[in-house]
Amino acid sequence: MNNNVIKAITRNGLVAAIYFLLTFLLGAISYRDIQVRISEVLLLLCFFRRDYVIGLSIGCFFANMVGDMGIIDAVFGTLATFVSGLIISYMKNLFVATLFPVIINSFVVGAELYFLLDLPFWYNVLFVGIGEFIAVSILGYAIFMLIGKRKSFHEIIMAKQNFNFKW
Repeated sequence: MNNNVIKAITRNGLVAAIYFLLTFLLGAISYRDIQVRISEVLLLLCFFRRDYVIGLSIGCFFANMVGDMGIIDAVFGTLATFVSGLIISYMKNLFVATLFPVIINSFVVGAELYFLLDLPFWYNVLFVGIGEFIAVSILGYAIFMLIGKRKSFHEIIMAKQNFNFKW
């Protein structure tokens, strides 16, 4: 294995571990119908480097496996995170990028809660969306506004794109 592959595996392993730990340790606000999953902030790493979607998806899968909805959430919730990360990786405007996980997770996780826990669909969509908006579009956007233009940040995450992005 060449050095770049080892670095990519290591980076994604760290991202997966951080996502899992943030979700698990903040479990009281990370799961159920009303959730603010702080780990979703990490999705914005895909804005700077597309391959972080791998680590985020792995971290999400394991975090969802230990949640109340188990394998169903591990499959569909992880798919929502994967699709969100991919879309984010093609965006040029950071705030617009934050909206995709809000929309996708609102409907995917909202549907999961509706089918698995028999909670009202639009209630789920609304509250999952609000939680995701707080985590990604407010908290995540604020964090990345503070650090996203710094050269040292780009070096640490080994950014490959969006060095001079639009807010």
